[in-house]
Amino acid sequence: MDLFSPSWTALRTAVAELSDEDFAQPSGCTGWLVRDLVCHLIIDAQDVLITLATPADSEPTRDAVTYWEVAGTPPTGDDPLDALTVRLAAAYQEPRLLKFHLDDVGSAAGRAARLADPALRVSTRDVVLTAGDYLAAYVLEWTLHHLDLVAHLPDAAGPSAAALARSRELLEGIAGAAFPASFADRDALLVGTGRRAPTDAERAALGELAGRLPLVVG
Repeated sequence: MDLFSPSWTALRTAVAELSDEDFAQPSGCTGWLVRDLVCHLIIDAQDVLITLATPADSEPTRDAVTYWEVAGTPPTGDDPLDALTVRLAAAYQEPRLLKFHLDDVGSAAGRAARLADPALRVSTRDVVLTAGDYLAAYVLEWTLHHLDLVAHLPDAAGPSAAALARSRELLEGIAGAAFPASFADRDALLVGTGRRAPTDAERAALGELAGRLPLVVG
């Protein structure tokens, strides 16, 4: 949970520092430009606010690792919700409006996270988990999307070493296995989630785990 705020702040800062031209560049998400990804982050911030304001009385059914569901195939960008995000992003027309909305809603989500009781039980997506586990799970979301944001922007700042390391731990928990020690945290996340294909050497090092990749988490 301690990494939620710094990872979210780093991601929003990276967006704030983008040029208008950067918004038209491809992102690391299939079928999405950077502007589409930023629009998705606004929706993510809204989800955080909604979830933290939706307390639950029942016992937790998920934790920071089991919160994530693994899909069988990578997204193609054709999903109706993905397509809706693209249309919403285009409606903003000017990058500064996307920046403003992300800063506005994103700052509120950050404040709500800092004020949240980690033991509070919250409900989202028909599951119950503590606010602490929910916010810890989102470190993986922020870190992966930070990598997506800078995928084709070599001069943009990427996620912190701490966020990369923690996200790798979460992904290994989802996989039920550790990635080879030879993999840098960034590479473990990119290869593990199908954001890039493994090299022949990486595939050999992965062994049996290679057959279970990519882990499409959502």
